[in-house]
Amino acid sequence: MKIAVNLPPEPGLPWTLMRQCGIDHAVCHKGLQTTPNAPEDEQPWSLKGLRGWQETYENIGVELAVIEGRPGMEKIKLALPGRDEEIDVVCRMLRNMGELGIPVWCSSWMPILGVMRTRRDLPTRGGALVSAFHHEQIRDEPVTEHGVVTEEEQWENLRYFLERVVPTAEEAGVKMAMHPDDPPLSPIRGVARIMSSVENYQRLIDLVPSPMNGIGLCQGNFALMTDDLPGVIRDFGRQERIHFVHMRDVRGTPDHFQEAFHDDGQTDLVECWRAYRDVGYEGVCRPDHYPRMGDDTYDDDLRIARLFAVGYLKGIREAVYTGA
Repeated sequence: MKIAVNLPPEPGLPWTLMRQCGIDHAVCHKGLQTTPNAPEDEQPWSLKGLRGWQETYENIGVELAVIEGRPGMEKIKLALPGRDEEIDVVCRMLRNMGELGIPVWCSSWMPILGVMRTRRDLPTRGGALVSAFHHEQIRDEPVTEHGVVTEEEQWENLRYFLERVVPTAEEAGVKMAMHPDDPPLSPIRGVARIMSSVENYQRLIDLVPSPMNGIGLCQGNFALMTDDLPGVIRDFGRQERIHFVHMRDVRGTPDHFQEAFHDDGQTDLVECWRAYRDVGYEGVCRPDHYPRMGDDTYDDDLRIARLFAVGYLKGIREAVYTGA
């Protein structure tokens, strides 16, 4: 398994540090929202736009392995007028990725609310700061302006999307990796969140069966869905549906959890790496949701935490793949 980092296509100290750590794969999370009234070749998802990012990464000395940004998809998720136009943009982006040889797109399906946290400055080990979620603090908030959005509505909207996009992904040779709901809890404020259980992920890959329709296995979220994450990795890995991995850890439950250092969470990361090894996963992983390290005298800018995460994961990989 290859270790990548999520950094923009911008030369500078963060990439210098990562190259010095031996990182040679990149994940790009830059925005892919369509620019109103701009011609297609000026859109970030255009062939020209994606090629520009790819060439910048190559000049830095790394390979662009995963696109994690997403074009506008709210109309798709809510079956609103204009969803077919949004689907068309996704298909054009996938074709452009295929032409450039960018192999993986990490999609997501979190309508309206997106990633949710109730705190982003919770002290953890040594005073490092992490984000956290406590459902009790928002449980009584009203439903969203869209009203109640049911699970079956979401499944029908997802089916509609996949039936139109997966064939394009197959033609382009681009694997789609669906990221979980964060937190994996449903509903929140009346909105169903269907990428929130292991069973629903099986339903996802069965909904439109294809080698291109797969999973972005964010371990922090999956650790909140199951007590046997290595077993889940082996199950989906044997089906060859793990297309991308977020190495991340947490402590808690879907209702109440906090982020954790990679060596201080509730997951047995070594056993997870053994599971990836055993199923022959050769794709990309990236460390995710680093704590903010340092103190009031130093603005970490996530650099020390990223260095710690990369070094820790490289150590696990070395141990696992040399027979430990």
